[in-house]
Amino acid sequence: MAETTTGRRERKKAQTRQALADAALRLFTEHGFDNVGVREVAEAADVSLSTLFKHFSGKEALVFDLDADVESALVAAVRDRAPGQSVLHALRDYLVSTRTAVRTDDPTFVLVESTPALRDYARRMWSRHEEALAATLADATGLAPDAPAVTGLARFAMEAPGIARASKDPARTMRDLFALLEHGWATTVLARQEDRPGQDG
Repeated sequence: MAETTTGRRERKKAQTRQALADAALRLFTEHGFDNVGVREVAEAADVSLSTLFKHFSGKEALVFDLDADVESALVAAVRDRAPGQSVLHALRDYLVSTRTAVRTDDPTFVLVESTPALRDYARRMWSRHEEALAATLADATGLAPDAPAVTGLARFAMEAPGIARASKDPARTMRDLFALLEHGWATTVLARQEDRPGQDG
């Protein structure tokens, strides 16, 4: 009985959180992020202001309702990778499957890109994810958390999706970026030059 009650309570919390996130996105998109207050979001979701703050730390967080899930999945991609798979390949496969399909006309993407406060929040959010990923990479490799290889790979993983999404073929670009990291500049450029004679590196 207790398990059933707990399950029902968790479902209710998830539904409330989703209702708030949906209401926020709709209002922010229709009226502009700066023109909508958290009280209006709470009213649109038919909950109290105190309930809103139980689920979200502030106004910006309403747009990034999957923040914790994204970080957990990123960490799990490395921590729970298949036996024998390198951390580099695990990260590459995860980012190809999750971070290259974001459409530039997606309402949330458009909202974030057009709102300075949300862009700043997103940068801080990705910085937190970077720290969590670096700690996981250190555990997986036995290197120190501040080792250049660890911090460099974590930073690379955070920046690569932005580069990939700006290309015509994000998934291929992501793979090319990881190939560059894995094989080095000289090897990667040489392979490209062999495909297209006359290009300088």
